[in-house]
Amino acid sequence: MIFDSATVTSAWSRRRFLGTSGAFMASLVQLHVGRARAQTQPPVLPGPAEYSRDGFAVLRARPGYAPLRGGEQTETAIWGYDGRVPGPLLRIRQGEELRTRLINELPQPTVIHWHGIRLPNAMDGVPHLTQPLIESGKSFDYRFIAPDAGTFWYHAHHYSSEQLAHGLYGPLIVDERTPPEIDQDILLVLDDWRLDANGAIQEASPGAMDGPAHLTANSRPRLDMPVAVNDRIRLRLINAASARIMPVRIAGHVPYVVAIDGQPAEPFPADASRVVLAPGNRADLFIDATSEPGSVTPIVIEEYGQRDVEIARLVYDAQARRRANPLPVPRPLPDNPLPARMAFTDALRVEIPLEGAATNAMVMRRGPDAAGPPLFRVRRGRTVVIAMSNRTVFPHAMHLHGHHFRLLDSLDDGWKPFWLDTVLIAPERTTRIAFVADNPGKWMIDCYRLGYQETDMAAWFEVG
Repeated sequence: MIFDSATVTSAWSRRRFLGTSGAFMASLVQLHVGRARAQTQPPVLPGPAEYSRDGFAVLRARPGYAPLRGGEQTETAIWGYDGRVPGPLLRIRQGEELRTRLINELPQPTVIHWHGIRLPNAMDGVPHLTQPLIESGKSFDYRFIAPDAGTFWYHAHHYSSEQLAHGLYGPLIVDERTPPEIDQDILLVLDDWRLDANGAIQEASPGAMDGPAHLTANSRPRLDMPVAVNDRIRLRLINAASARIMPVRIAGHVPYVVAIDGQPAEPFPADASRVVLAPGNRADLFIDATSEPGSVTPIVIEEYGQRDVEIARLVYDAQARRRANPLPVPRPLPDNPLPARMAFTDALRVEIPLEGAATNAMVMRRGPDAAGPPLFRVRRGRTVVIAMSNRTVFPHAMHLHGHHFRLLDSLDDGWKPFWLDTVLIAPERTTRIAFVADNPGKWMIDCYRLGYQETDMAAWFEVG
């Protein structure tokens, strides 16, 4: 996905952008931590799905309404799973089978992509490549074992500039077999919307991304999250926005990053209490609530339209205290079954230029011909190194289907100590990733931005 040029040159200077995209962290501007004066309500979380008699979570893609502007404002007409946004929370334990039945009640075809899940190829939800389109009035059953614990999400993968922009997405949590020691598990699905003066969604197009937007967390303009002193909170962040980088700051606290894109990382304190999420990225943070009783801590999106926007608050109970002292530094989450090593000597090396459509290697034809020839074919189990050269003046968020990858160091002498499925590539820079092609089938690598699937900013490769 890409930012528009106005955003890059104003709210995000190129120097600052380049400094944050690779490491996911940057500087902190402290905000005042005030006193709570109003009684708070529990945060609005996505509700669970309904289940059929044969054990399927039923998702109905249909029109609905959401209070995107909050208060007494008119609700916005959206498209959502079960007519709400985010869609129902799907939650299973690692190693269990997820069974989901999509019923299409939209006036156009659709499919679901399970973002970040290393699932069988037939369940990946890419029209014409892995499955036929689900026509209006029809249904499709998705079934797969979830091999990895973590924070994931699902979303429409057809006519993205219309369907995803109207709210067709939802969270998927795969719980660890041995749960970590936490007191609260809170999910924030972040998004931005292009709304007119009446609160209606404006028609999406690449040019429409330049205008002002309306931020939400779980479809609300701001959420209050009640906490007690010395609570340990697991805060799950999902950037479901179409084209916005989300720099999230938790003032006055030391969030520990414990997972990125669903995969555990060696816990480390977020630099200056701040994490930066590209479109499609997720981060799991452990936060110890160590402020004073009765205080309020803002959670903000930085430099959004040249200002910081408060999207949520930790609101401390004036009396309650979970325990006398905070818990010790968090331990790592259990490892997921990802490759421990990569064989670079025999690696397949691929270069992908990101440039104008006339010469771009990332060009897909759409239709029942399976989108043309693959970008490359690779033997199952072989290491693949992809160098993506961004020859444009825009950043791109590139998403790899069916696999997770390591971000290679610039000198080719190692990799970053975390796994990703979506990486932000800075303007006029080359980013190299490596993964073991251990999941057979036809897989996409695409630019995650509204409008870009319709303008062919995608390709596919085959693992045999």
